[in-house]
Amino acid sequence: MSNAKVLPLPEPADGRSVVPCCPPLTERPMTAEEAETAARMFKALGDPVRLRLFSAVASHDGGEACVCDVSDVGVSQPTVSHHLKKLKEAGLLSSERRGTWVYYRVEPSVLAAMGKLLTMPASA
Repeated sequence: MSNAKVLPLPEPADGRSVVPCCPPLTERPMTAEEAETAARMFKALGDPVRLRLFSAVASHDGGEACVCDVSDVGVSQPTVSHHLKKLKEAGLLSSERRGTWVYYRVEPSVLAAMGKLLTMPASA
């Protein structure tokens, strides 16, 4: 059992997924909680297998993918499930069970928030 603390992320109005809650780095200094949230997201993507899985889900037709469609990343199925769980815990993926398969989705708001976090402000 892990001793890692999972911080809650705000739920969007539709209740479907979690949304990162961090301002752009150039806007203002982050609070400790915002920094923990951003660090957890980037730490999850710091593993090459997780980054490949995240990319496979994000680029899949319709913006969601069955675990059976993204599991060919060179590791065993239990390891794929572990990495998908870590991405989900970091707030990067949401999932839904349909019969025997689990479908993963990257919400557009997650990609937008991650992109905004690293975006430089436009020059005046």
